[in-house]
Amino acid sequence: MEADAARALRILHVLRAPVGGLFRHVVDLVTEQAARGHHVGVVTDDLTGGARAEAQLASLAPRLALGVSRVSMHRNPNPGDVRAFGHVIRRIRKDRPDVVHGHGSKGGLYARASGFLPSGSRSVRAYTPHGGSFNYLPGTAVHAVYMAAEKILARSTDVFLFESRFIANRFTEYVGHARGLQQTVCNGIGEAEMIPVEPAADVADFVYVGELRSVKGIDTMLLALAEVGKRTGQRPRAVLVGSGPDERKLREQAASLGVDGSVRFPGILPARQAFAMGRTLVVPSRAESLPYVVLEAAGAQVPMIATNVGGIPEIFGPYADRLIPCDDVARLAGAMMDELHGDARARSRRAAELAGYVGLNFSISRMADAVISGYRDALRVRFGGVAPAVAISSS
Repeated sequence: MEADAARALRILHVLRAPVGGLFRHVVDLVTEQAARGHHVGVVTDDLTGGARAEAQLASLAPRLALGVSRVSMHRNPNPGDVRAFGHVIRRIRKDRPDVVHGHGSKGGLYARASGFLPSGSRSVRAYTPHGGSFNYLPGTAVHAVYMAAEKILARSTDVFLFESRFIANRFTEYVGHARGLQQTVCNGIGEAEMIPVEPAADVADFVYVGELRSVKGIDTMLLALAEVGKRTGQRPRAVLVGSGPDERKLREQAASLGVDGSVRFPGILPARQAFAMGRTLVVPSRAESLPYVVLEAAGAQVPMIATNVGGIPEIFGPYADRLIPCDDVARLAGAMMDELHGDARARSRRAAELAGYVGLNFSISRMADAVISGYRDALRVRFGGVAPAVAISSS
């Protein structure tokens, strides 16, 4: 058993879009795994991510023994899925990984479907949903289709590495008890992200950071901004950092509410630069798994208003009573007014308390430990304790 724990693993990560929190998770994980001497590779989409993803992948590639390859992957079912799946199969045959780790719905599909083929029998298959299929509204046709697919793919999954208890519970509720091992492995942040962010000189009252799409609840934030203006006669300023399919709709909504003059859309920025643009971060989400933006803001001691959805209460831990319901304009407006007019020292104290909790419970090292432990448990179950053949270098 000790010899097994001292052996390097060959690990192939499969994900669709190299953007957002899912990509951040994979980058952190593969960087840590490679630093520990494991032989790591990545397969990802070539349609998304732009120059930023290209630069990150180029920086990552020299550290990955199994390299990086890209192929077109579409969010929804598409004839191109056959080509993408074929690419993943060729990588598995070439790299002979001990573990194929799928991330998100599409990455999970390609990684786990390989287990139904003879060429995939040598590898164990790990799956981290990152919300994915489980963020669709229960009772809808699309949710039923995706849950049916999850049930089929569960037969070919050796270990589920859920990033939050919320997603693990959703899996049990809508898919059932699968034969594979199950473990909750929370996302983590690094030591540099535990340094407080100083507000910019021309700081706005509020900042949102993330994708500009309906599930993030930004329309509720705009309604709340207008409500604060009606109640106080003031015009609080907000910055909406990010991009997404609903940007035009949100700009139109801001104009119709008469708040467009006090709302800025600067596009995509690094998280810490974005945090400095507002005194208080607003996270008005309708659905989340375990969002990095909340972890990062907590570590940076940014005062925060967040909704009680998904895995956000797990990040707040003993301070979860500070969260508010989603889609409640009156509650959000009230919380924003409290931030505008409340005691600054109390706000700083609350931010420091949350940072202390996050620092103790959500680290990259802890995340990597748990993931690798999950891999090794799955290998022992599948192969009866037979270790991979490559020893970890001591250098």
